[in-house]
Amino acid sequence: MYSYSNNGITVSSILDQRRGTKEKTFPVKIRVTFKRERKYYSTGKKLNTDEWRNLPETKSKKQISTRTDIQQSFDKVKNAVTLLERDDKFSFTTLNKFLGKNSADTLNFAFQLKLDSLLENDQINTHEYYSYTLKSIEDFAGKNIPISSVTPEWLQKYEKYLLKEGKTYTTIGMRCRAIRTIMNIAKESNLIKENQYPFGHGKYEIPTGQGRKLALTLQQIKTLVTYADGSEATEHARDLWFFSYLCNGINFADLVTLKQSSIQNGEIYFIRAKTIKTSKVKKEICAVVTPEMQAIMDRWGNPDKKSDSYIFDFLRGGETPIQIKKRVRDVISNCNRHLRKIGKTLNIEGLSTYTARHSYATVLKRSGASIAYISESLGHNDLKTTENYLASFEKEERVKNASFLTNFG
Repeated sequence: MYSYSNNGITVSSILDQRRGTKEKTFPVKIRVTFKRERKYYSTGKKLNTDEWRNLPETKSKKQISTRTDIQQSFDKVKNAVTLLERDDKFSFTTLNKFLGKNSADTLNFAFQLKLDSLLENDQINTHEYYSYTLKSIEDFAGKNIPISSVTPEWLQKYEKYLLKEGKTYTTIGMRCRAIRTIMNIAKESNLIKENQYPFGHGKYEIPTGQGRKLALTLQQIKTLVTYADGSEATEHARDLWFFSYLCNGINFADLVTLKQSSIQNGEIYFIRAKTIKTSKVKKEICAVVTPEMQAIMDRWGNPDKKSDSYIFDFLRGGETPIQIKKRVRDVISNCNRHLRKIGKTLNIEGLSTYTARHSYATVLKRSGASIAYISESLGHNDLKTTENYLASFEKEERVKNASFLTNFG
């Protein structure tokens, strides 16, 4: 009665006449066929052959209700198959796993499939981002959220919920973009119709937070990199910040995983971990090894200079992606603790590992470097990303420009 077929997988509702009852009724099942193997899933309904034959056209209220229940069972299996095959994850093992624990037409189910896929691809940061979002929506609406219930009104309520939880619009935007990705998958998999899609103009529009980005001036950078309090730990954090700044504002996650083989002919080559799994074009970034960078590597670097050794010995090799993620967190946390102390002494508010990247970009901008060069050196895939990145930097620049308005001479 109901049938779906795609990519060699067939889902059908059938009257299973292999075994009948004394009343000559047979169970209605959902049959899934894949690579000549068949599995049957119960609908909980039993019909005789006449009832089954007449079911599509029946006008009996009782039989109409039965038909609706069968269709719901069919849709549950079909939706699971559709989502699994989309990510090339279909097998009867995975199908049974998800049908046993989830309803296939729920937001929770689609999120869980996404999380499994990210973990298989070692996309640990993104996995964490989606995991936090799933926990948030389950705290808001439970563990069985129908995809069809995610409407503009639902999203507005979710936004208000997050605001009451003290979340910023930046965080709300991140959560909602994750939900939008899942809803895009649902739409592509025909789990929802176009008119059920909740995002876009006239529907729910994802808010964008305008976070304050701190970038240091050259004078502040000078006071920072010459600061010393007699503590080796302080100087270590200071020098790692300076290395990040000089190495094209390299992210600390990338800095920790730099290897000796990354250094070629006096330059460091690397691809940002943030984009390596998501961008079709793997953009290699190149940073000149300055004398200051070399001095930092000589002082704090790994004494093992083999090509497969890490430049800085935070990692030993052989760690899993999750272990690497934890180590990077520890390094960042430790550095930030010392940087906050330095910032308090030097009166540099908000000093952290990430300000090195902001500072690198803005110093180049103020020095007259082209947007194209800054974009390439940061590893951005297009100029628009760089323009947006540079658009909202520190208050000092705005105050300076405002003073021009009344500079009457």
